[in-house]
Amino acid sequence: MPSDCISFQSSGYFTPLVNDYLNQKDALKPLYNRFPAVDNFKLQMDEKRNNYNPEFRNTLVKVLNSQYKNINASAYTQQNIKLLAEPETYTITTGHQLNLFTGPLYFLYKIVSAINLSRELKEAYPGQDFVPVYWMATEDHDFEEINYFNFKDKKIKWSRESTGPVGRLSTNGLDAVLDVFEKEIGVGNNADWLKELFEKAYLKHDNLADATRYLANEIFGTEGLVILDGDDADLKRQFAPHVKEELLHQTSHQKVAETAELLKDYNIQVNPREINLFYIEDNIRERIILQEGIYYINNTDLKFSEHEILALLKSNPEKFSPNVIMRPLYEEVILPNLCYIGGGGELAYWLELKSYFNSANVTFPILLLRNSVVLATQKQADKLDKLGLTWADMFSKQQDLLNAKIQSFSEFKLDFTEQKEFLKKQFETLTAIAAKTDASFKGAVKAQEVKQLKGLENLEKRLLKAEKRSHKEQLDRIVQIQNEIFPNRSLQERKANFSEFYLEFDGKLIAELFNKLKPLEHEFNVIVL
Repeated sequence: MPSDCISFQSSGYFTPLVNDYLNQKDALKPLYNRFPAVDNFKLQMDEKRNNYNPEFRNTLVKVLNSQYKNINASAYTQQNIKLLAEPETYTITTGHQLNLFTGPLYFLYKIVSAINLSRELKEAYPGQDFVPVYWMATEDHDFEEINYFNFKDKKIKWSRESTGPVGRLSTNGLDAVLDVFEKEIGVGNNADWLKELFEKAYLKHDNLADATRYLANEIFGTEGLVILDGDDADLKRQFAPHVKEELLHQTSHQKVAETAELLKDYNIQVNPREINLFYIEDNIRERIILQEGIYYINNTDLKFSEHEILALLKSNPEKFSPNVIMRPLYEEVILPNLCYIGGGGELAYWLELKSYFNSANVTFPILLLRNSVVLATQKQADKLDKLGLTWADMFSKQQDLLNAKIQSFSEFKLDFTEQKEFLKKQFETLTAIAAKTDASFKGAVKAQEVKQLKGLENLEKRLLKAEKRSHKEQLDRIVQIQNEIFPNRSLQERKANFSEFYLEFDGKLIAELFNKLKPLEHEFNVIVL
């Protein structure tokens, strides 16, 4: 197989905005701080050291120790938590929703990217320490996005109602999900491990935040991962000045709107609201709306005067939840963070935030596109070899790939471009002659040109169809193998759950990800096991 890495830009799966960021286009440089390269982390550390409140470290460690009190953390993770109190320790952060049983595969890729980058930076800067952090999106309320996972072709779903922050959601009812999963997963040591992992995570913990923390710790704890839940009163107390600024002056709306204008040639990922905060309780997460000096909580009877809402912020900061616009600022205020690792959609909305960070006097992190992976079996790789296909071929649009392979299979040229160009030149001569006669003759010449070119195009299509029939068996095999590797002509990492490949690869999946993924190389990896 000629190549097992494809550049992100040539994969065809990223937006023009992300591709232009990776290509470091000049137009986007005002929208980020530093590009992700090892040398740039030195300047990022210098800036963060001077900008980060060192008193926040003790609070961060205290909160983490509290959140880990019922977790069997590895010595590596415990050491990393302790290191966060030290002035030369920095974090590498990724965030993700609390998807049931990790959800799609890219949950793993994000965290492996953060851990591997932390290791790479330690080698480059041995005098500092780097802690990989998984920020659990416990305050999200879109339950329909996280209440299922796919095992092979089956959607395994947790059916219940949810209106508040998902991290506080009771795990009642997940025993029924385990019953479904057990019937699908089969038998064997690896299947037993997956069943036990699900059971201990979701049936032995009372809420989704605790369950997800346990799950991520079991998968990644031995690698030193630190898992943080931002839904915490002490952490939000540190963020309270920025919440107050938002309530009184709505700065984020103004600054992000200014930046959005610079991105007008791209699809804007998120649009800011006037106030980018939610009010939360166990069963409520609703927008805060300011009207004529009164702060209303959307879809409730709650309302506050300015004095009342500021008093609430002082006494109960945990009742204020940043939305997608303000959450990045919250992360960077409370963490000694250098780099945020996310998918293409996440980086797109981070690129809207630089001027807001500047106005808040908070260091903007380095933005790194997470690793992406195609997982394949050796049997599939052998099939590609037999068909004369490369991994780059697999990333092609299916019809383009088939047309290219038909051309390579054929003994003669299927493209009539040469004949079309010859015909056009003949008609150029006729058109010149027609121009010296009357207009009707000129029109007749043009009509004949259109007709004959159309005829050539039809012949080209018929020839292509004939060749497709002649090579149908090979083309069908190409379609089959591409559909296996790119289900529904999309990325497997956006649909498939890790459990399917954990079984397929005999428990070796996660170790192989750590071995192969290199976060700063900006490549789409193909891993064959």
